[in-house]
Amino acid sequence: MPYHKDKQQAFQAAQQGTEQARDVYEAIVRNDPNYGHDFKRLENEVNEAMEQINNALEVASETQRPQLMQFQADLQRLIQQGEGNTLE
Repeated sequence: MPYHKDKQQAFQAAQQGTEQARDVYEAIVRNDPNYGHDFKRLENEVNEAMEQINNALEVASETQRPQLMQFQADLQRLIQQGEGNTLE
């Protein structure tokens, strides 16, 4: 049973990390003088979330794996949009 609990905890940590990165992304103001600083914070949040996702993928069930892969894609998109300064 602990193995199942570890899977769930790892998945929840990855999910929470992704949500935190999205929150930072949504708070960034494109034309703000602090954009560079804010974007660096976003990069840090995304990197932490990616680590959590990678850890979760090591123990993920087959049903969790697609969602974790989607989290990765979403985070990569946030960084690409931020680098392009095309925040919506």
